[in-house]
Amino acid sequence: MILDRTIAPPSQTIEQVSIPKAEKVLLDNQVPVYMVKAGEQPVVRLELIFEAGSRYENHTGEAYFASKMLSEGTSSHTATEISEYFDQYGAFLEINHSVERLAITVHGLTKHLPKLLPLLQEMIADSVIPENELQVQKNISSQNLKINLEKGSYIAGQVFREQIYGLNHPYGKSLTLEAIDAITRKAVNDFYQKQVRGKSFRIFIAGKFGNEEVMALNQHLGQTPVESPDHNAIIDNISEIKHPESVLVERLDNLQSSIRLGKRMFGRTHPDFFKFIVTNTIFGGYFGSRLMKNIREDKGFTYGISSGLVPQRYGGYLVMGTDVKKEYTQQTLDEIAKEISRIQNTPVDEDEIDTAKNYMIGSLVGSLNTPFEVADRQKIILLDELPEDFYDNYIQKIRAVTPLDVIEMANTYFKQEDLCEVVVGGK
Repeated sequence: MILDRTIAPPSQTIEQVSIPKAEKVLLDNQVPVYMVKAGEQPVVRLELIFEAGSRYENHTGEAYFASKMLSEGTSSHTATEISEYFDQYGAFLEINHSVERLAITVHGLTKHLPKLLPLLQEMIADSVIPENELQVQKNISSQNLKINLEKGSYIAGQVFREQIYGLNHPYGKSLTLEAIDAITRKAVNDFYQKQVRGKSFRIFIAGKFGNEEVMALNQHLGQTPVESPDHNAIIDNISEIKHPESVLVERLDNLQSSIRLGKRMFGRTHPDFFKFIVTNTIFGGYFGSRLMKNIREDKGFTYGISSGLVPQRYGGYLVMGTDVKKEYTQQTLDEIAKEISRIQNTPVDEDEIDTAKNYMIGSLVGSLNTPFEVADRQKIILLDELPEDFYDNYIQKIRAVTPLDVIEMANTYFKQEDLCEVVVGGK
């Protein structure tokens, strides 16, 4: 039978999604392990999550370089030996840090996991922060930052966060060339000792694995006594910036302007979260949004423009962003303002709101195809302390948003006098 591609496949409305819950066990040292057992392929992803983000550092760069240095040498293994060890088992090691946390992630074949755990334990318990390797990482970071500082979009994001949070706020500060130059081995080691070595952490494991792998986790990661890390974070005692300034960073050589508009907002626990994300999706949250139709499709000012809510552990922020030719900068800002006024004053029709809702629901369902993606959702619930049924009720809460809710959200959160405007390039 030949498939007739002129006829669209049948569609159906998704009313419910059920995400498998993570099983929890405790290792002998009370480190919690959250398990998502699923999938047909014999692969596994292991994540060790430490409360060791940049919000806990005394000097800018400590958390960043602590994450870089964990795989750069222990008392028994050099950086090269660590890299080669993971390579010989076909495993991929990734270490990242954020404002909140430091995450060590290993992807690999399930059968090799027990062989990798001893070296992982060694890295978190016996990192020696070699001075020569630190200098290498500082040089690499400086070169990468210099490249980024040539990009208008990077500068715009950096300045925007500084304006809405303030330079001293963990969510507002950025790694600078001066901070990289000033960082010392002692500072990185002090942070490592304070937040990682001998400190409690959380384990997330997903994929096809069984009791043998869980026993191996306990054998290698569950026998060392751990204590709570330092929770003395500088974040809640910093006064909020009430009226962020708008900023123009002139770059005469730039052919384009990078535009950022937005404000401080809230995270997933806020009662307006679902109403707002539907409103924002209609406004600028997907390819069929109003900003895309107007500024990309109708005006041709840009290849892409978006608006998004960035949820964080303590709050979040709204950011609208695009890159346009310099001569279109003010026209683009004017069109954004027109779209804000339109969504504030004219009720959205049913077809438009239903299209946005279906996109959001389809994106959620489409993001649950692998055990790792399911684990990512469970990780959000656990780390952000959300209700267990947050995603179980996601579709119903999206479906419940009305055109009147959209107008209410737009008038509450899109007030133009509250938005911080950052332009890098020129007007």
